[in-house]
Amino acid sequence: MRRVFVAPCLALLSVLLGSDALQVIGGSVTVVQGDTAVLPCKLTDTTEDLTQITWQRRMREKPSNDNFITVRPNEEPRFVNGRDDRFKYIGNFNDKNGTLQLSNVALKDEGSYTCIFTLFPSGTQKTEIPLKVFVPPITSIKDNLPTLGKEEVLFATCTAAGSKPPAEVRWLTGTFADKVRMTTNSTQYDNGTTTTVSSLFGVPTREINGRQVRCDISGDSLTKEISLPFTIQVYFSPTEVNIRQISEDTFECVAAANPEAKYNWNRSGQSLPQPGVKVEGAKLQLLSLTSDLNGLYQCEASNTYGSKHSQLYVHVASGTCSAAWTLFGLLFFLNVIGAAVWCYYKSGYSQKRRRLVLKDSKNGTNGEAEMLAAKTSQLADVESKNGQYSTCTEGTTSVSLQTG
Repeated sequence: MRRVFVAPCLALLSVLLGSDALQVIGGSVTVVQGDTAVLPCKLTDTTEDLTQITWQRRMREKPSNDNFITVRPNEEPRFVNGRDDRFKYIGNFNDKNGTLQLSNVALKDEGSYTCIFTLFPSGTQKTEIPLKVFVPPITSIKDNLPTLGKEEVLFATCTAAGSKPPAEVRWLTGTFADKVRMTTNSTQYDNGTTTTVSSLFGVPTREINGRQVRCDISGDSLTKEISLPFTIQVYFSPTEVNIRQISEDTFECVAAANPEAKYNWNRSGQSLPQPGVKVEGAKLQLLSLTSDLNGLYQCEASNTYGSKHSQLYVHVASGTCSAAWTLFGLLFFLNVIGAAVWCYYKSGYSQKRRRLVLKDSKNGTNGEAEMLAAKTSQLADVESKNGQYSTCTEGTTSVSLQTG
């Protein structure tokens, strides 16, 4: 509920009529625009006959006193110079009470109202009632949309427009007050209202982006202080784009930007292969690890201030396993042939062993031991090579990240 201020005063008009002392009670009234004002007016301490109550008003647009309402006994109030249904007579003629009520008060209603009692036989007695209208401000914050830079710029303006009396506007910046600067300017208009603008300046860096501040507005026209929160926004295009692997087949594009970047994936400047690839916003998922997906993928991050991209090279080695098994089969076949040859040789060697031993004994050598050692080494070497290719992984994926 808005406030209505009434500053009581007593207007004393004394006329010596026997022992009577006339008193006309009025007062000054302050009301907030849009609310209802009561204009008090009452005549006391008289026994004279009241013949008429007349109201006059003098406003900014009409500087002369003009009659606008008259009240007579046993008659409805009568408007003079145009009807205004916002006014209502709430007094009582028989009680010599001429009080008026004015609803939905506007700034144009501000002025001086005069209540006049016409008595018989003494004549007229009157009192003047000043009406003051307060106008609450229309408040707002405007973002100046600063972009990343090294020079001081305007961050935002906080405005209290059309206030009467003038409102007070101030920024609360907390712990980083040394990083910002404030200025306040006021403009007064012919209708008595004032617009106050407070501006917030600073250097648009990444550090100050996202900081919370507050604009507080106070004044006599407000029942309570108005607080407008504001987040300092420094706008910039994507400064760096990174592609990270979040699983074996899923990659995500990440970029720092304000406003937030939108993402677009493509492969070598062409549309993505379907249905092997699934895209959800910044994420790229390879649904089937086949060589059809091989190629250079590009993620572009963009907003209204610019764009930047990063690249992902995908290589799916799906044929590795079959080649390894072919090689394994070939080595196994060679190994079997070698074993057969060795067995045949061993059979012939056993028949001549006695003679060879005697001969070697004469020559001082152990030919059989050397031959067996050589054959064993050759077989072990073949088996070693055979085991090296006996396992493989189907669908192996290798990726290479490149930022551009």
